Amino acid sequence: MPNLLVKPAGTLGLVHDITPQSAGWTYVGFGLHRLLAGEKTSGESADRETCLVLVSGKATVTVDGEDFGELGERMTPFEGLPFAVYVPKGSRWEAVATTALDLAVCSAPGAEGYKAQVIAPGRHPQMTRGKTTNTRYVTNIMPEDDNAAHSLLVVEVITPGGHTSSYPPHKHDEDNLPAESFLEETYYHRLNPSQGFAMQRVYTDDRSLDETMAVEDGDVTLVPKGYHPVAAIHGYDLYYLNVMAGPSRVWKFNNAKEHAWLFTGV
Repeated sequence: MPNLLVKPAGTLGLVHDITPQSAGWTYVGFGLHRLLAGEKTSGESADRETCLVLVSGKATVTVDGEDFGELGERMTPFEGLPFAVYVPKGSRWEAVATTALDLAVCSAPGAEGYKAQVIAPGRHPQMTRGKTTNTRYVTNIMPEDDNAAHSLLVVEVITPGGHTSSYPPHKHDEDNLPAESFLEETYYHRLNPSQGFAMQRVYTDDRSLDETMAVEDGDVTLVPKGYHPVAAIHGYDLYYLNVMAGPSRVWKFNNAKEHAWLFTGV
């Protein structure tokens, strides 16, 4: 199995390029472009659909020649809500940075019948989830109840320092609907201040997979299966962008039985 912790390759340009082949799985792809003002990047979606997320900064975005204008309003992922653009299969996209830009490229298998569109802030309002030190702030970008995509589920979460997230531990690694869905998942992590770190554990009931990782600013973690809780260290807020996809576009999870007593109210 590939290393579950993926470090960025440099500080500018394409710093992450995670494909189903490199991850050793079937569905999810994730890329991250870090551009200076005036630089541009582009891509072909081929047989995959894509969600471009402006993690920070501003850019002009076009899809198949359709100009969506300048998008973006936050300069860090910790201030405000995201802009995103959905790119259907068989399309070409281009983004030109008008400020320093972190652009996430989230992808999964596509299908016919979907249209390019901007997903503006406020389309899916930010939600507060959990209580006390399990409180975190969730913004759906492409949730399952939004019929804008064939496979992709995209969400971002801010977890305050000293809090847990993706907790109590849950998993979605069995294609057994309606009880549970199979979804591969990536986490793109950012820290504020950037010198901080957080902890993430990925493990299965039988412990055939059991890895605990110290994640730093800009790291990606892979979740091919199992439970995947996160802990933000005191003093450092954690942002992460999740990309999920599987055979069905449904997020149906099960909690670790030994921790089920924690679930009520958290």
